[in-house]
Amino acid sequence: MKAAVYYETGAPDVFRYEDVPDPTIGPRDLLVRVEAISIEGGDTLNRLQGELASIPHVVGYQCAGTVLEIGTDVDGFAPGDRVVTVGLDGSHAELRAADHGFAWRVPDGLSTEAAACIPVPFGTADDCLFEFGRLVEGETVLIHAGASGVGVAAIQLAKRAGARVFATASSTAKLSRLAELGMDEGIEYTSSDFVAECRARTGGRGIDLVVDSVGASTLQGSVDVLAYRGRCVSVGDAGRTRAQSLDVSNMRPGNQSFTGYFLGAELLLAPRAHAMIARHLDDVAAGRLRVVVDRSYPLADAAAAHAYIEARLAFGRVLLVP
Repeated sequence: MKAAVYYETGAPDVFRYEDVPDPTIGPRDLLVRVEAISIEGGDTLNRLQGELASIPHVVGYQCAGTVLEIGTDVDGFAPGDRVVTVGLDGSHAELRAADHGFAWRVPDGLSTEAAACIPVPFGTADDCLFEFGRLVEGETVLIHAGASGVGVAAIQLAKRAGARVFATASSTAKLSRLAELGMDEGIEYTSSDFVAECRARTGGRGIDLVVDSVGASTLQGSVDVLAYRGRCVSVGDAGRTRAQSLDVSNMRPGNQSFTGYFLGAELLLAPRAHAMIARHLDDVAAGRLRVVVDRSYPLADAAAAHAYIEARLAFGRVLLVP
């Protein structure tokens, strides 16, 4: 099969488009012909500085396509089914072997391209907001990187739950588009102090829940902006560097909480998250939620697609198509 691979981590130009051996499946696996690959934030971080499970390495969490073959222990799937799959790596290729516990059938009426964009962003957003963030109607929520996949999903879900939705983005143009998805208060982080802006717009009270996918120095502000009994959920390091220290001394008198979150652990350890993601697939198919695709690239142009994302030009998801 053809795949976008690399032999060492680094900038997008480490990618090579090469022939590699087809994956083999185990008893629990599906062999999928990949038709759409959603580039996740973790894919770019893994390419930059992650571990190489093999050399050459095929990066990538999430993709969708058609089942070609199933393992002996697989129930609920058959050759010919359209599916979306999640794994630790392997999406940037023409074929993928995926554990059927990390796969979902694509509902009728939902395109394969849209399905490829749903499990990781919508599953992460839902859990950060509700299972771990405990967001309820009438509360305020701040969603960093509002134009990212998780951001676009979280804004819609929080608005649907009756929250007052704050979001950050790098331009007023992006903020205008986020308002169409349900954002109430937009903050252009390149020219504004989001902590001061949130305090001013809440009468000094602060924010009930912050979903922080950026990390680095932003994480301290996410803690500092919390209201009494506020919660901060840390879900990534899109800022490319990790926070070296975090002052939590003011959290105790405010009865505030800080949680780290990783969707993969929830999918591995409990069936709840799998069922939640299936509901989001149905909601997007029915038009109750929206997937936003910025643009698509051929798989052979994976380097250009990663570079486009890292230039912070994307609004929503960027796809690769084998």
